Amino acid sequence: MKKFALIFIHLAFAVVLFGVACTSNTPNAKLKGSWKSKDGATKLKITDKGFTMDDGEAIAEDYFVKGDTIFTSFEGNKPYTAFLIQKLDEHNLKLMGPDSVAVEYSR
Repeated sequence: MKKFALIFIHLAFAVVLFGVACTSNTPNAKLKGSWKSKDGATKLKITDKGFTMDDGEAIAEDYFVKGDTIFTSFEGNKPYTAFLIQKLDEHNLKLMGPDSVAVEYSR
């Protein structure tokens, strides 16, 4: 009976750890999608693997999110371009670009 309880506890702990590991990317789910700036001049499309900002010439870049900052790079080249997420919810996004200008987007 002691072996059964010990195995059950370990199995339950493994299931909890696996569940936490699989749901760690959920905050980025709000970020993905098509966005349009409030003034209509810029369109932003964020997918699983691409960050495309269309303000005349659309160039898809690789990106990753660390904390509240989006780091983009064209074909893995460094240095990264950083965009600070100032506000993010289901319908609104406010990004501060590398030139310290904040742009508001909506879906």
